[in-house]
Amino acid sequence: MQSERNATLLIDVLRSYMAAGKFKVHDFVVMPDHVHVLLSVRDDMTIEKAMQLIKGRFSYRLKHECGYLGEVWQVGFSESRADDAASFERYGRYVAQNPVKAGLAEYPYCFGYLAEKKRRG
Repeated sequence: MQSERNATLLIDVLRSYMAAGKFKVHDFVVMPDHVHVLLSVRDDMTIEKAMQLIKGRFSYRLKHECGYLGEVWQVGFSESRADDAASFERYGRYVAQNPVKAGLAEYPYCFGYLAEKKRRG
């Protein structure tokens, strides 16, 4: 994601799909070289389809709005499923701690930072 423009564009894509009711994003972090998204899908949606929507819309917008000509994503993605509340919380902690572990304090491209900013007004 390597730039503020790209990170905010991806966050906008996540927000637009949430607003459309396609899936629920519980947590996310847009790191400089990868993304973590903790999401729930509806019964008529698969994780694969949700990722296809996210990656496709982001790629389309990056190319059409920003003039980017290169490849955007690596092929595929990694998926881990939360089978219970404990694993869901564990994945949430992992996502939230990703920028901290990378030494990126006050990292603005994650759910926690944006939620706190919104709370403060």
